[in-house]
Amino acid sequence: MTTPRAAAIYARISSDPHETRAGVERQRQDCRAEAERLGWPLVDEYIDNDVSAYSGKPRPEYQRLLSDIEAGAVDALLVWHQDRLHRRPIELEHFFQIVDRAGISSNIRSVTGNADFGTGDGILVARITGAVSANESASKSRRILRKKEELAAAGLPVTGGRRPFGYTRDQLHVDPVEADIVRDLVRRFLAGDSVKSLTEWLSDTGIPTTGGGEWRTTTVRQIMTSPRIAGLMEHRGQVIGPARWPAIITEDEHQRVVAAFAARKRTGQRAPQRYLLSGGLLRCGKCGTRLYSTPREGRRRYGCLKGPDHRGCGRLFITAEPLEELVTLAVLYRLDTPELAQTINAQTEADHRAREVADIIEQTQGRLDDLGQMFAAGEISRREFVTMRTTIVQQQETAERRLATLTRTDALAGLFGTGRSLSETWHDLTLARQQAIIRALTTVITIGPGQRGTRGLDPNRVDIEWRV
Repeated sequence: MTTPRAAAIYARISSDPHETRAGVERQRQDCRAEAERLGWPLVDEYIDNDVSAYSGKPRPEYQRLLSDIEAGAVDALLVWHQDRLHRRPIELEHFFQIVDRAGISSNIRSVTGNADFGTGDGILVARITGAVSANESASKSRRILRKKEELAAAGLPVTGGRRPFGYTRDQLHVDPVEADIVRDLVRRFLAGDSVKSLTEWLSDTGIPTTGGGEWRTTTVRQIMTSPRIAGLMEHRGQVIGPARWPAIITEDEHQRVVAAFAARKRTGQRAPQRYLLSGGLLRCGKCGTRLYSTPREGRRRYGCLKGPDHRGCGRLFITAEPLEELVTLAVLYRLDTPELAQTINAQTEADHRAREVADIIEQTQGRLDDLGQMFAAGEISRREFVTMRTTIVQQQETAERRLATLTRTDALAGLFGTGRSLSETWHDLTLARQQAIIRALTTVITIGPGQRGTRGLDPNRVDIEWRV
């Protein structure tokens, strides 16, 4: 064994949901003491906290360690035990190849277990130890999976891991403060706020995540789409029935949120950044195709564009600011009209239809699950499976589109008769919220051709088709 000039420590813990790092810290202390006893100079420490070695998922620090060994930056390694390095035989063999090529096999030490990668007998023992560790991990995984299935069947939560937002540590009781935040998120999302604006709102108000980290759009989306907050038990990606914990929102609201996300994914729509009327709301009065945002020389404009991607006539353009102001004024006026009052009063009927459509979506999902089981059991052929699945999926997508249409009136909740007061706070709303209100009231806005030499916007060019 050659005396190393650049030793390193690798430490790993599979589970640390509360991020205390106590386990890896104990490993580091023992490895540092061993390095001091051996007289090995330490140049780096590689720590994978809360990362499994059995799952096969990437371990960033382990991969960095391998790269540094291959580059010659590390010529000795200390670990607390061999199973901190590997729980899968295939990774162990790969590790053997790397340290053998680097010529440092005899400079691999463990604080416990007496790992020896420098001799044939030592490698044999390491392989046997690795196989035992892999079997232990597999047995543990089977026990955990069985326990999860048992809890799911009883409608009970799988404890451990990070506390779900909106619920207490035991996951069986509602946290009243966080539950109100969840309801606000759902209400504002259904009213038209984007996930991005909601994430920024959470960050700006200083509301912490359950893990104490920063808010991400993925986290907010996961909270809002989780069946958990509707009091539903999910297992292996499927809702299997009511749960033992109380709901924060209704099942109807949950279905609306899921349908809204599905609609956005299907259409590829994103919240506009600078253009209030983008996203297909405007139409060209000459050729009937949609208008696009098309800035020119620093001025915001909407225009009919030519070419294979747009297929317009390319002969109609309109300045954005006066058009947006005109449409906004018309929408705010519309909020105070008796016609809108009649529509809002019919909201109860729309809610009833929305629940019926949500039931259809749930039924089609159940039929898809049954179909998959029939195919797996060999009761139907692959051709029959594909044909029947295509039909059911089409029915489901139709129902999702219908539900998305019915939920548009959520953007108008509480706004009837507020047009005059809303005009004072309109610019305080997010762009996504403004657009949601406009879309809830209008179907399409057609822009007619302008007159040469005319200054300013001629209101007669703008034809608004009202939805409600």
